[in-house]
Amino acid sequence: MKNNPNRFPVIDAFKAIASQLIVLHHLAAYGPIADAVQLIAPSLIIWLYDYARMAVQIFFVIGGYLAARSVFSNKNNIRSLTLNLINRYFRLVIPFMCAVVLAIICAIIARDMVNHEFIPDLPKLTQFLSHVFLLHGVLDFDSLLAGAWFIAVDFQLFLIMLCISWFGGKAANSRTVILVIITATAAISLFWFNRQAQYDDWALYFFGAYGMGAIAYAAGQRGHSSTWLWLNLAFAITAIFIDFRLRILIAVSVALTLFLTRNVQIKAQTKLERLVHYLGIISYSLFLVHFSVLMLTNAIFGWLNVTDPLSGSIFMLLTWIISLILADIFYHKIEKPAVSLLKLRVKAN
Repeated sequence: MKNNPNRFPVIDAFKAIASQLIVLHHLAAYGPIADAVQLIAPSLIIWLYDYARMAVQIFFVIGGYLAARSVFSNKNNIRSLTLNLINRYFRLVIPFMCAVVLAIICAIIARDMVNHEFIPDLPKLTQFLSHVFLLHGVLDFDSLLAGAWFIAVDFQLFLIMLCISWFGGKAANSRTVILVIITATAAISLFWFNRQAQYDDWALYFFGAYGMGAIAYAAGQRGHSSTWLWLNLAFAITAIFIDFRLRILIAVSVALTLFLTRNVQIKAQTKLERLVHYLGIISYSLFLVHFSVLMLTNAIFGWLNVTDPLSGSIFMLLTWIISLILADIFYHKIEKPAVSLLKLRVKAN
């Protein structure tokens, strides 16, 4: 097998692990299945609820890393940046809105079977449109599926990165200016916005992690000093000492790992490596569809009126497996065709 220069085996592994942890977090957070499993494994459910959700920091760091790769590889003129933004929007929104429609249908079915507060009500048009434009968080609409806030924040972060690229590109030493702005914005996030919970629907709350990912990419490129990365990590560690946040420590670890493993390549894939690559590829689809499965399995579990831990454990495992199967279908039928179509349009332009 030829080595694909666009492959990032470490990123594949991070995405595979993080996506599974987020699914497990939601399995532990919602519905009677989690309540039943908690009777036999309380420590596990509590750990998944409290800590597995922090895996989202991995996606923010990776997002910053890949965004910097895109920004530094393209021109910084308005046309190029606008096309990049439009492409990113549709790359996120087409699969997202398909998943939202699926979640609405599953919620209707689930509500007819049981009455649980985590199952969203039928949305009004304004709530639905807020999801289309990725404004549901900042406009304070209830999310129609778990994790919907992440897609909106990810788009905000990408927009900020493009703005930084455009502004910094006007300077004589554009790359240095861009790195200075990213570093300064990340520091502001770490020392102020990330410590204020009221900003958690806004990109600046998470830019510390995103910026570390971007700097990790830039520092690993030929001709760029790794001093920028060490400076950002020093800011992050100082912020942790001032106000300890495990999520920031996770972001530091991921950024440093991406930098240190930037030249890792796979010459021959083992079955495990192929599995990790596959789970990394379908991670976004899994993120989008698992809540629909979770609603239906919890509804069936509640409708059957069973509460014993063994049944709960079986249903939780089935929810996880069915989510993976549906994610594979969703990726091949919706996400992958959408991405391919967008690539063709960008090339045409």
